[in-house]
Amino acid sequence: MGALKNIAAATGLFAAAGIGETVYFYNRTMKRNNAKTERTMKMSGTDWSKYFPLMEERKDFVLDQPYNEVYITSFDGLKLHAAYFPPINDSEVKKAVICFHGYTGEGLSNHVAIADYFLKQGYAILLPDARAHGESEGEYIGFGCLDRKDALEWIDWLIDKCGKDVKIMLHGTSMGGATVLMTSSLDLPDNVKGIVSDCAFTSPKEVFTHVLNNMYHLPAFPAIQGADLINKKLAGYGMDECNAKREVQKAKVPILFIHGSADTFVPCSMCDEIYDNCASPKRKLIIEGASHAESYYKDMETYEKALTEFAEEILG
Repeated sequence: MGALKNIAAATGLFAAAGIGETVYFYNRTMKRNNAKTERTMKMSGTDWSKYFPLMEERKDFVLDQPYNEVYITSFDGLKLHAAYFPPINDSEVKKAVICFHGYTGEGLSNHVAIADYFLKQGYAILLPDARAHGESEGEYIGFGCLDRKDALEWIDWLIDKCGKDVKIMLHGTSMGGATVLMTSSLDLPDNVKGIVSDCAFTSPKEVFTHVLNNMYHLPAFPAIQGADLINKKLAGYGMDECNAKREVQKAKVPILFIHGSADTFVPCSMCDEIYDNCASPKRKLIIEGASHAESYYKDMETYEKALTEFAEEILG
């Protein structure tokens, strides 16, 4: 009898520990106020300090251009924010790009370097803050699963702003890359001509499992399964409900995949998985030695060449 009581007590302790781990993981990862940029940057494994001079130089140029703060309402009633830059010295908008940032980032600050390239190439640029990021409302992070629905609203806004003949490219980094890939399966307007995905993950479930197993040396169970149940209740989506490698099986527009070979946060193997499942015309660029979200900075010449060639193909 005493042994049974001990077993029951131990079981209760393990269950309580599992619940505690799940709640801690969920609150730390999925909720706006607890997801910290500094922690994400550290986990990414990228030494961003060496790129600060370039970022500041490009920031000065980009912020010297006229731009507008714009707002829309999401499908579930959130006020979403973006910065819109018209083309430089061009009253007629012929091509535009929407850039989606990564986890714990913001639209303008995360894309200030590549915005320099797009502006000088004659694009109009829309830089949204994802839900629960920046100046956009929301308590729960969408991890691409909800953000892809917001992407449709931003596409419609851009067409209304720039005219029905505007040609649009979607560009996303990390969580933003997952967003644009998950958007690829939706009924996109004909204006959307192509997608660029930089270091995207397959799904929240798979990337969190990778991080727990390989970076923290912790088992994914029960934290991931518990967080999935909580997230379905609170945020309205499951953590593998929308998976980029499944969504691209229904993609119709061309996709350029970019990833760093030294990415330990979102492994390059995820890029290979998604690429292999993609049903639409596709290209892949692996930047050797680049860690997470570092590809553009690691080899800017190669990255911009790939963007230019892809744009010439899809935009004409």
